[in-house]
Amino acid sequence: METEGRLARKQNLEQVARFADMLSAMGTEPRLRIMQLLLSAHPEGMVVGDIGAELEIPNSTLSHHLEKLKNEDLVNVRREGTYLWYSANTEALRELLGFLYAECCTRNKAIEPQAIVSICK
Repeated sequence: METEGRLARKQNLEQVARFADMLSAMGTEPRLRIMQLLLSAHPEGMVVGDIGAELEIPNSTLSHHLEKLKNEDLVNVRREGTYLWYSANTEALRELLGFLYAECCTRNKAIEPQAIVSICK
């Protein structure tokens, strides 16, 4: 049993580290704007040029931001011909939100679940 407890703690620490990296990646204003834009374009996503034009971010800076988001599994990228299409990785975001929800809304009721649901409507 003690081994199971240690394994669970290790898995939780790994999960916390992963989610902390994800939050850190979104922790700049341009990257948060990119995520917001890609979520609004879900599920098709957007080509790099359109993202840059919409957010007025130069291509060199935009590539850096997109690479950081991609490295943390927050965005997916696909190539179609000469175009790179980026889309929000909604599964990764669901996992992140589920982790936060479990702590704030189910374990100690810091925020009532109905409040979260009403925000999402």
